Amino acid sequence: MRTKAIPVLWGCFLLLWNLCTSSSQTIYPGIKVRATQRALDYGVQAGMEMIEHMVKEKNIPDINGSESLDFLKVDYVNYNFSNIKINAFSFPNTSLAFVPGVGIKVLTNHGTANISTDWEIKSPLFQDAGGADLFLSGVYFIGIVILTRNDSGHPILRLQDCYAQVSHAHVSFSGELSVLYNSFADPMEKPILKNLNEMLCPIITREVEALNANLSTLEVLTKIDNYTVLDYSLIDSPEITENYLDLNLKGVFYPLEDLTDPPFSPVPFVLPERTDSMLYIGISEYFFKSASFAYFIAGAFDVMLSTREISNHFVQNSQGLGNVLSRIAEIYILSQPFMVRIMATKPPVVHLLPGNFTLDIPASIIMLTQPKNSTVETIVSMDFVASTSVGLAILGQRLICSLSLNRFRLSLPESNRSNIEVLRFENILSSILHFGVLPLANAKLQQGFPLPNPHKISFVNSDIEVLEGFLLISTDLKYETASKQQPSFHSWEGLNQISRQWSKKSSP
Repeated sequence: MRTKAIPVLWGCFLLLWNLCTSSSQTIYPGIKVRATQRALDYGVQAGMEMIEHMVKEKNIPDINGSESLDFLKVDYVNYNFSNIKINAFSFPNTSLAFVPGVGIKVLTNHGTANISTDWEIKSPLFQDAGGADLFLSGVYFIGIVILTRNDSGHPILRLQDCYAQVSHAHVSFSGELSVLYNSFADPMEKPILKNLNEMLCPIITREVEALNANLSTLEVLTKIDNYTVLDYSLIDSPEITENYLDLNLKGVFYPLEDLTDPPFSPVPFVLPERTDSMLYIGISEYFFKSASFAYFIAGAFDVMLSTREISNHFVQNSQGLGNVLSRIAEIYILSQPFMVRIMATKPPVVHLLPGNFTLDIPASIIMLTQPKNSTVETIVSMDFVASTSVGLAILGQRLICSLSLNRFRLSLPESNRSNIEVLRFENILSSILHFGVLPLANAKLQQGFPLPNPHKISFVNSDIEVLEGFLLISTDLKYETASKQQPSFHSWEGLNQISRQWSKKSSP
């Protein structure tokens, strides 16, 4: 009985082990974003500009209280400062620094601020109202911003160890009785400081919470076009070292109607240890493979073109594509209309090697005609693999790709056609790819892939390298007070509008 139980126990152990290992399987990012100390230093500069715009429109809570004025033999004076506006401020000694494994430390001291306000005072002897200027100096703040993620992959900020203090406050009243009021302004400055210092950390905490509310509305799952969506969600909390902060993003494309992960997994990649640029973005081969797979599944790589559409949409070569089509007609003695259908038979294959980004596209070209009062007839169908090089550039906040044909391999169907006719077909296909499909594809690719970037921040001094298994974008940042709207990305939509026109008529 005991011997029979051993295999059962061993089987249960193996089952539990498999469950544990599968549930703890590491998920690797499709995109890594690294911010360096240079980004934090620039963040101080840009942050001051952002704060300047924010505080001018910010509603600051009223400050009120009650104080006795012994020197005037007044038991109490109730005061209220309202309509508080920050007109100018200066934080000359502000710094941001990484706290490894924790967050980002924010430190500022020797800050000053000029504030205008309306005031109202009431006492048993008198009451009055007017305006005043409040000058604050010795502003000190320290705190640590903790970065995490929520269940939906949005970034979450939390303020820890907040300490804020204003050392000095000077009130200057204005109005007909300003000389009188200024004479007892000094006793009021102490309670103003006390109230203000008690309010600062709660106010800053509320601002962080308001920022989180905005972050939670970010579209981490973004519709790219009519075929795909892109998942930019965080897969884990940011990794923070002494020199940089890493964000691991999912970085995967899905067909618009199916958010199932592709049948392949991302592999780990490591960003080089560099700190010369403010930001480094690593885009893995998985990112492009998922795009290739998603567009293929969504039917984006299937184009049907007529003679007229070819002449309208294709870039003409020196001899004219009309001559190319005439050669096809000569071979087959065709009657119009004439159509060409080009479609990928498998997802294009992505290769990222040092200094070399290539895309191999397995496809078919089908030449068709539709005689008058008849159905569409296939003239000839050929399979081929087009090998292309991918050129890369950064435009705004988008990664721009362009394709150039390196070579193609043609697989003719079984037939008795001569080698001369095979050669003529190769020349025809080469012309269609060179002067037709690729220029039209590049026109769509010029709209680019959106890159992850903070609000109103643009990329400058950008550089792109192709490394083993991933692209590395090195870039500096520039804060834009007025952001320009980026063009929407429609990818192959123009090609497929043509395709849909023909699919309504007939299909081969």
